[in-house]
Amino acid sequence: MSNSLNFQTILGLDPGRDKCGVAVMNNEQKVLHHQIINSQNAISTIQKLAEEFAIDLIVMGDGTTSKIWQQQIDSIATMPVVTVNEANSTLEARDRYWIIYPPKGLQRMIPLGLRVPPRPVDDIVAILLIERYLDLN
Repeated sequence: MSNSLNFQTILGLDPGRDKCGVAVMNNEQKVLHHQIINSQNAISTIQKLAEEFAIDLIVMGDGTTSKIWQQQIDSIATMPVVTVNEANSTLEARDRYWIIYPPKGLQRMIPLGLRVPPRPVDDIVAILLIERYLDLN
């Protein structure tokens, strides 16, 4: 990671119509928090996480709803908000899921490309969006 980065803590957001993934990562690239939340609770959750973790930057995906979300976040946030390309992030998050939560039992016999995580992976997408931002900077 570059020494030129001036952040301490980044909040990642995978915005969606019904649910959002959020993640918080520190400057040592340690994930401090990740969860999937109802979209209706996203702004209040971002505010709580910003206070709890002293967020310096918000990174979010540049998908279809990103402009609407950016306007909502700009209205409450005191830190900068940047967007990153979220192409293929869900597929990548499905693979990452199995790294974070290795399969057990017979699941191990199923090839990685055929495994489907047992839950949504929006929170893992939020982690990947932060990593993409860091790779670009």
